[in-house]
Amino acid sequence: MDFGWSASQASLYDAALSFAQGKLGGPIVEHEFSHERWTLCSEFGLAGLSAPQAHGGMGLDAQTTARVLEAFGRGCPDLGLLFSASAHLFACVMPIAEHGSEELRARLLPPLASGAWIGANAITEAGAGSDAFALKTRAERVGGDYVLHGEKSYVTNGPVADVFLVYASTNPSDGYLGISAFAVDRGTPGLVIGKPFRKMGLTTAPISQVYFENCRVPAANLVGPEGKGASIFNGSMQWERACLFAIYLGAMESQLERVVDYAVARKQFRKSIGKNQSISHRIVDMKLRLDSARLMLYRACWKADRGEDASMEIAASKLAVSEAAIQAGLDAIQIHGGLGFMEESGIERALRDAVPATIFSGTSEIQRDLIARKLGLG
Repeated sequence: MDFGWSASQASLYDAALSFAQGKLGGPIVEHEFSHERWTLCSEFGLAGLSAPQAHGGMGLDAQTTARVLEAFGRGCPDLGLLFSASAHLFACVMPIAEHGSEELRARLLPPLASGAWIGANAITEAGAGSDAFALKTRAERVGGDYVLHGEKSYVTNGPVADVFLVYASTNPSDGYLGISAFAVDRGTPGLVIGKPFRKMGLTTAPISQVYFENCRVPAANLVGPEGKGASIFNGSMQWERACLFAIYLGAMESQLERVVDYAVARKQFRKSIGKNQSISHRIVDMKLRLDSARLMLYRACWKADRGEDASMEIAASKLAVSEAAIQAGLDAIQIHGGLGFMEESGIERALRDAVPATIFSGTSEIQRDLIARKLGLG
């Protein structure tokens, strides 16, 4: 494994970091999705980093995609925006790019990869969370269409999406093998968008329920063969778990820099608090967790790019990054004391944004189960 970055990767990281710091570093309006910032990110190419060049994307591999997202995470404090962009790319754009028909790719990918359209993934239901394939949403073939009935929960980008990648059961008796995926346009009759949820973290990422009431979708909008939805979803989760969490690496890097600066500048008892071993050791542990998580994430991406089975490495890196981000958030607040507890400081936001990282894309418990099975324990 080569631990060095190529000249093009290094240049892309520098450009992404400079762009994020210069264009996206302003104040965050909580619970408000910024179309202006989405457009800025899209102009850089964020909406289509790993999408095929033939359809308007940048065609980057997993390692390079993650590296760009790390730069954005370091330079842009609005992780909700970056989470929205990542969910759009990995859970909607990539499944269509990898499994959609040529006609579907030609119609949907250019506006999605350019960011002109926003994508959403709709799989989670009230009774199908960690058990993602216990779906109640049904899709029945009627002539040249499928008719969808059901409802989805926690659909990231739901309130603003133009295209929904929807998973529904086409053959309930086949269970896991009876799930299919559909691209559903926002204006399709019978598609109803619920009110946005208010959340403790990632507040600028709009999330809602989505309902399907006799929603008729052309059979041409089937993504991949009928019954292949489960494998399509699992493939999208490999992209998401491997690459999305790089935004947290960048955020932790920025957080560490801020903590070190504060520990040097803040004086108590006539000396910098960073000279106290209890503070300096806490910061060292932040650095160790960050570097360990980074190595695990890029190892997972490296292995995936080689076409090898990286499922255990991806699960381990997702687990390491998400749990490190929560502990880093707690450490930063503790080091800043009362200041860290105040919303105005922006310190506490990192913790709020980190908490959902151990839940979405598969909980920490699910990642441990995946790793255990790979070790022969399940």
